[in-house]
Amino acid sequence: MRGQILSFDDASGAGLISGDDGIRYSFVREAISPPASITPGLRVDFVPVAGEATNIMLLAAAPTPSGPSATPGVPVDTFNFQHVLFSFNGRIRRQHFWIGWLICLGAGVVLGWIPILGTLLSIALIWPNLAISVKRLHDMGQSGWLIVIPWIAGIGGVIAAFMTVGVAALSSGYVSTDDPAAVLAIIGPMFGILSIVALIQLGFLLWIGITDSQRGENRFGPNPKGE
Repeated sequence: MRGQILSFDDASGAGLISGDDGIRYSFVREAISPPASITPGLRVDFVPVAGEATNIMLLAAAPTPSGPSATPGVPVDTFNFQHVLFSFNGRIRRQHFWIGWLICLGAGVVLGWIPILGTLLSIALIWPNLAISVKRLHDMGQSGWLIVIPWIAGIGGVIAAFMTVGVAALSSGYVSTDDPAAVLAIIGPMFGILSIVALIQLGFLLWIGITDSQRGENRFGPNPKGE
C-alpha cells in the first residue's frame, strides 16, 4: 500500500502515515529500509499490519505548500479527479465538492446540446454527482444514505405533480385554452409542487456544500483539510 508521512518525531523515532485507503498508520524508524532522512510529506510504500506500517520504502516527496497557510506535517490537499468524481469512499472538503459539482454541471450543459447520445451520456453523470455528495456527507460525519432525500423528493414530486394535473383535468372536463384562469387552475398546483421540490433540493445542496468539515478523523477517514 502507498501513503504519505504525516508526522515524525526524531527524538522518539515514531511517526504517522496517512494511507491511500484513508486510514492512518503508526510507524517506527526501524521499519524504514534503507535508513534515510524522514520528513513529513514524503510518499511511501508500506505493508499495513494491525494498524502499523511495516516494510516501509520511501518513494518521493509530495509537493510542499508555500506561503503563510503552509502547515508542517499536514499533507497537501490536492484535487484528485478520480477520487473526487468516481469514488464513494473517504471524505472531500467543500472546495473540492463545488469543483466536482461545477464539472458535472458543465458536462451536463454540453451534453444537453447533443441529441440522443448526449441524453444517454447525461445518465452517466448520476454516478459522479452521487460520489461527490456521498463523500461530502462523510466529511460532515453524516451517513451517505442521506443522499436519497433530494432524489426521493424529486421523483415523488414529479409523480405528485402529474397526478394533480390529471385529477384537476378530469374533474374540470373540457377546458378551453382561451380561458387562462381555467388553465391556471389545472397547472397551478403542478408548479406549486415542483417549486417545493426545487426548494428541498436547493436546500440540501447548500447544506452539504456550506457545512464545514467535521474536525479530526471520523469513521469515514481523516479530515481532508488536515484539521
